[in-house]
Amino acid sequence: MRELLLASCPMGLRVITAIQALIAILAWRRYARSEDKKNNILYLLTCLVAVGLFYDALILALGASVELPEAILPYSRLRFVFHGALIPLLFPICVYALGLGKRWKTAVWVFTGVLIAFGIAEGFATELVPQQVAGVVRYTSGDGTPGWAKAVSGVLSYGTVVPLILAGIVVWIRQKTPLLFLSGLLMFAFSALGPATGNFDLIFYISMFGEVCMVLCFLLYARKRETAQSSFLYTKVRKEP
Repeated sequence: MRELLLASCPMGLRVITAIQALIAILAWRRYARSEDKKNNILYLLTCLVAVGLFYDALILALGASVELPEAILPYSRLRFVFHGALIPLLFPICVYALGLGKRWKTAVWVFTGVLIAFGIAEGFATELVPQQVAGVVRYTSGDGTPGWAKAVSGVLSYGTVVPLILAGIVVWIRQKTPLLFLSGLLMFAFSALGPATGNFDLIFYISMFGEVCMVLCFLLYARKRETAQSSFLYTKVRKEP
């Protein structure tokens, strides 16, 4: 398995980059074309998360084509900044999927805003150290990264998946669709696959397949939700005298 991952990494990163771009475009088009944008905000949130993951994949893909690590240093810094700014949007996605009230939405947006601020700060505070694996040059967090920045990074990487799984279970029970649950489960599974197989240096690559599955499930869930809302409104209009 390791030999396959090492051999496929450079091309795999390019494919993942293209898929993330496609998902972002599709989500944006669905949102732009929707008449009720307030009730279809999941498309916009999916688009933003996919854009952040697209940029991450793009810079990693470029790392397979450069000889000097310094060439991608400033762009790699933005990888961490965008990650900190956009991954917290998973919390509002959970709230809108659950259909919680205004107070809950306000509270979660405030929490998300604070987490975004810390995430952006973490992106600028992280010490970047070049690392090469499978022919890909990428920057990772170095030992000089402040402890608080490491803690924020841990929350963004792992603390967002558990709420997604839990919200997905509730949505599955209430709305009879496992898509949101699968988004969190697959993200968790691929994140754990690297350590489970001893491929610690390839965690970044393996987890990216989970990221693709996650945003794809978001898009499919948003589409299913939009269809259900349209069907409900149509039935309601038909019943009115």
